[in-house]
Amino acid sequence: MAIIAFLAGLAVGSFATAVAYRLPRGMAIGLERSQCPRCGAQIGARDNVPVVSWLLLRGKARCCGAPISPRYPLTELTVGALYAATVIVYRHDAAEAIIGLVFVAMLAVITLTDLERRIIPNKALIAGAVICLAIAVPTDPGGVPERLIAAAAGGGLFFLVVLAAPRGMGLGDAKLVATMGLFLGRAVAPAILAGLLAGSIVGLALIASRGTEARKMTIPFGPFLALGGIVGLLAGHHLVDLYLG
Repeated sequence: MAIIAFLAGLAVGSFATAVAYRLPRGMAIGLERSQCPRCGAQIGARDNVPVVSWLLLRGKARCCGAPISPRYPLTELTVGALYAATVIVYRHDAAEAIIGLVFVAMLAVITLTDLERRIIPNKALIAGAVICLAIAVPTDPGGVPERLIAAAAGGGLFFLVVLAAPRGMGLGDAKLVATMGLFLGRAVAPAILAGLLAGSIVGLALIASRGTEARKMTIPFGPFLALGGIVGLLAGHHLVDLYLG
């Protein structure tokens, strides 16, 4: 199952890169064949095989020779590995495993769009939240209140932070944390802490290397929250139990 999940994750990672490119630009998703962003030529099926096509093409488009960013195979491999890990962790709970797989795909899209465009698309968050609740309500109705409370608490906390320091964090981050609460329930707590810790380490490293110049730099916080979300997904409940114990 882990191998199957890894292969499926490669395909989902490839789709996530397409969604992350098209969504902020208002392009249709899933209705048009992939096109070369440089010359506009349609990309053939043989050049759309996750990871393999990039390696065979040596990172260059067949149509015009334009370089293909290594973020494509890296995203595909990362999503594949996370899909395999999710299936292993939730091997005894199919519904939670599926919710986890949706969560990983959503975080991949959000990470790519925030890195490239400095935005967290509402459509990705809404789609993820709807799918999460559509699975959770019939399969685990008793756990839905916890998910809603986690979403309200996490999102509300970050919303207050945005109000207090609007230049330091965006509203999209608050909405992302609220959506993470729906997916993770109580495990959103260690997820937030992990995201804040990762962001703080990078921020301190920038200050140490660039001094006061680093204070004028802006870095997207969504990828750090996404990293925390992965920690919450794979180990969050164990961390909460460890703390409570």
